[in-house]
Amino acid sequence: MTPLPAAFHAMLRDRLRARAEAAGLDGLLLLAPGNVVWATGWAFSANERPLGLWLPVEGDAVLMVPSLEVENAADVPGVGLRSYDEYPGETPPVLWMIAEARAQRIGVERLDARLLAPAQDVARIDLTDHATPERAVKHPEELALIREAARFADMVLDRLLTAGGDIVAQGGTELDLMADATSHAEAALMTTHGAAFQGTKLGITASVHSGPRAALPHGAVLPRTPSPGEPVIAGIGCAVGGYHAESGATFVMGQPSPEHRRIMAAMDSANAACAEALCRGLDCAGVNTAALEPIRAAGLGEAIRHRIGHGMGVEGHEAPWLAPGDRTPAAPGMVFSCEPGVYRPGHDGWRSIETFIIAPDGVEIASRFQTRTPSDIRIIPV
Repeated sequence: MTPLPAAFHAMLRDRLRARAEAAGLDGLLLLAPGNVVWATGWAFSANERPLGLWLPVEGDAVLMVPSLEVENAADVPGVGLRSYDEYPGETPPVLWMIAEARAQRIGVERLDARLLAPAQDVARIDLTDHATPERAVKHPEELALIREAARFADMVLDRLLTAGGDIVAQGGTELDLMADATSHAEAALMTTHGAAFQGTKLGITASVHSGPRAALPHGAVLPRTPSPGEPVIAGIGCAVGGYHAESGATFVMGQPSPEHRRIMAAMDSANAACAEALCRGLDCAGVNTAALEPIRAAGLGEAIRHRIGHGMGVEGHEAPWLAPGDRTPAAPGMVFSCEPGVYRPGHDGWRSIETFIIAPDGVEIASRFQTRTPSDIRIIPV
């Protein structure tokens, strides 16, 4: 397995050119970092200095970067290069980019409202995001990287299940559990792909929360030792070649209670309902509603704190969103997290995460931990 080649990104840019031409534009100025990464393969560090990709319908693509990034951008194949001095500058860098494009009709997917009027003095600006629909449906080469990322995310959970009991028995904390499991999987990831994927985004992120803290899955991971009877939520993200996948599960310290089993059964039903709704091609908002219904039917509706999931690709969280308000129809090639969660502040929290790939004939589950390890055996011995 190797990073996506320059020819692949050239193909993506040609697809964007076709969209721009169909919309009657002279080209697209991509400013959203995820769009630039996707269209070029350049894993740059986004910061306050704007960086853009000018993609004309006719002619070569041009990266427009601050002078600090010239040497890094020079290594990106298949694109030209222009630079500005510094941010914020006498002329805002984005206005400089629009002027440098020397075009009459420019698509810009994101623009500071304060810049719209002066930008329109230079060119006709179309604020449609023409890149997001292209990014939403992944190509086979992208899906291969996502599957591999999911495999290593699963490895973290496997390690947590097998080693967690010994770590806690020695007084280990959430921090210790996370450090052991992630270092184990990350060492395997680097041994397998570190050499081939230098210069791309490659790594693992994780969180571990236990007991009442499990109701706050975006909170800090603490030096807290889980106690018998408590849930332990682990959420794992992995990137391979710049493409992301997730896997996550809730473990129980010791034997789960009947209430624990009831909650986990509702979450399993939510997973199944999400997959079924994606297969039916519902819009993303409809998938969210259908997937959360089993949790509501179990009398746990008040414990729902977030949508069922989100898209994944060159960003860990990206459109489309399995959430209210997103009317994008689910379609083959799209990749989503499925994250049923039950959160009861001051008491406990439960969440699982799977990476779903919509296939022409169903839903492929790229993350395999939950399939291999049913909820009734996700037990850390005490």
